[in-house]
Amino acid sequence: MTEQTAGRRVVANMSLSLDGRYAAPDNPQDMRWVMPYAHTDVARDHLAGLWAPATTALLGRVNAEGFLGFWPTVIGMEGADPRDEGFAKWLVDTEKVVLSSTLADAPWERTTIVDKPTAEVVTDLKATEGGDILVLSSASVIKALLAAGKVDRLALTVFPVFLGGGPRLFEDGLPADQWELVSQRAGEHGTLALVYDRAH
Repeated sequence: MTEQTAGRRVVANMSLSLDGRYAAPDNPQDMRWVMPYAHTDVARDHLAGLWAPATTALLGRVNAEGFLGFWPTVIGMEGADPRDEGFAKWLVDTEKVVLSSTLADAPWERTTIVDKPTAEVVTDLKATEGGDILVLSSASVIKALLAAGKVDRLALTVFPVFLGGGPRLFEDGLPADQWELVSQRAGEHGTLALVYDRAH
């Protein structure tokens, strides 16, 4: 194991459309396009493989409000998929770091609010003991970490839909880099789960 990959890994997880978008052009908060695919076995198994070795969730404020507003309600929900309930329990119980310049106090348990540059926050986290640092679908956080060369593992779920516009995850100007495909799985409705590690 090289010095660069020793210790905690930063794992970035994002869902993308086939044309490379993570949100629709007219309403970035509307994630209905994801829903038919998010409930597939391949998508659920993909997420389970990411949170199991992670001990910290890193989120932007908007995603924190969305995730932490919804997922705790899944615990004990009648008919809930055990994988969904497992993720929900992990999210509630794990250490959460939320990047925000507007929140003063965290309304969620086991949550720290940090108002510092993203790359600096990750450097601080990597200097502590623990498992993976999982960035949960927070595009602004992932973009900043990709630009700073701070992502160790890139986990993508690609859904077979064109959004025809909207923000892209991979913008021009990212540092040139090579990645190694460590797992791939195709599932229902043409969903693809891909995991890449940064090549050192």
